[in-house]
Amino acid sequence: MPLWAERAAHVIALVNVPSGLWRLGLAAGISFGLADAELRQLHTPGWGSLYLIALAALSELFGFLALGLIQPWGETWPRWVPFLHGKRIPVLAVTASAALGSVATTVYGGLLVYTSLHAHIDGTAWAPWLINILYLPLLLWGPLLSAVTVHYHLRRRATAS
Repeated sequence: MPLWAERAAHVIALVNVPSGLWRLGLAAGISFGLADAELRQLHTPGWGSLYLIALAALSELFGFLALGLIQPWGETWPRWVPFLHGKRIPVLAVTASAALGSVATTVYGGLLVYTSLHAHIDGTAWAPWLINILYLPLLLWGPLLSAVTVHYHLRRRATAS
């Protein structure tokens, strides 16, 4: 496994951490400089906290799945998967889902950062800066996932031949 692919996959797994911690902090009632009106709009603390926690967890899960592109568990079903354990995971299934994920995360990251850069956020002067800094790493997710996906596909296709 080339070092660049390993590092890229690990970066993918980590790009969600800053925004995820921000979401968890909001869910716990930390304002991060946002005005009360902004927090009420997010319904935090309250039922909006559940949404923020779920979004943070789901984002981390999807980021973690990128490690499967460089690990053995991304090539062969793990022992704990009934009926499939030990069987090879189809290359096309992984490549197609990872490619779709790379397109989705590129669009998601771009739109999220664009929106946060152009949004009117009520609160302290530093609140919008903090949000932008925490969401900026998401711009790396899609391009890095694309590169690691292409490498996975070429590597697995070569070993399948």
